[in-house]
Amino acid sequence: MIISIASGKGGTGKTTVAVSLALSVPEAVYIDCDVEEPNGHLLLNPVIASRQDVFRKMPQVIDDRCTQCGACAQGCEFHAIVVLSTGVLILNDLCHGCGVCSYVCPTGAITEVDAHHGIIRRGRAGAGAVGFIDGTLDVGEMSASQLIGHVRKEALPGGITFLDAPPGTSCSMIAAVRGTDFCLLVTESTPFGLHDLTLAVNVLRVLGVSFGVVINKYDGTYRAPEEYCAADGIPVLMRIPFDRAIAMAYSRGIPPVTALPELKTRFRDMYEDIRVLAEHAAPVPGANG
Repeated sequence: MIISIASGKGGTGKTTVAVSLALSVPEAVYIDCDVEEPNGHLLLNPVIASRQDVFRKMPQVIDDRCTQCGACAQGCEFHAIVVLSTGVLILNDLCHGCGVCSYVCPTGAITEVDAHHGIIRRGRAGAGAVGFIDGTLDVGEMSASQLIGHVRKEALPGGITFLDAPPGTSCSMIAAVRGTDFCLLVTESTPFGLHDLTLAVNVLRVLGVSFGVVINKYDGTYRAPEEYCAADGIPVLMRIPFDRAIAMAYSRGIPPVTALPELKTRFRDMYEDIRVLAEHAAPVPGANG
């Protein structure tokens, strides 16, 4: 199974939940897809065994072949190419490396070159029990989706993989959760948490991904997230208490299930609930494929 862990906003405890699941389920693999700001390694302290450079394709114009016909600019849906009287300008920050410009150029004036995009690290964590993979986007690179795609390919077929998605509901989050077997949305008991949870729910329904909710920092005083989930038929799979011991452990870079081993059983039970829900999932209401 590939289970993504996401949230409508940052700071809900998404990475803490993802790491706790990976440490609680035997032979799991943790993959940090938050390539713009990966921080799962701070909790897992992995031993890194290998590093891989990742490149993306960038268009390059061969001036003496270019007739400035404009076909490349018309074909680029990201508006990354501008045809000027002095030549063709490539806006690298907007380019997604899709290759359409070189395909539609009638004179073969556009070729593609490799540009460094980021790195992927592989290792082991949790005394070697947890597979660890993360990606780091190069400073200045504007699009994270391509690197997330490379990182996602590291998931082993037939294994148990937890994908730690970027926060929010941007293209990066969609690239991480699309096509996963189940998505666990982590929220908190605040009005802000509820607002952003509803945004994330709408995204997953459009993508057609089955999902459930974890309410973090739960103290029972603000019940609107639970009421929203109950009214919408969304399973609340776990409530993590607003606990001083958990907060203190996190501040020292210690996962909750390491500081409080009794929590491992709860996270393992939640994984079993997720597995059952994913296996019996009906089409997601509102999904358009």
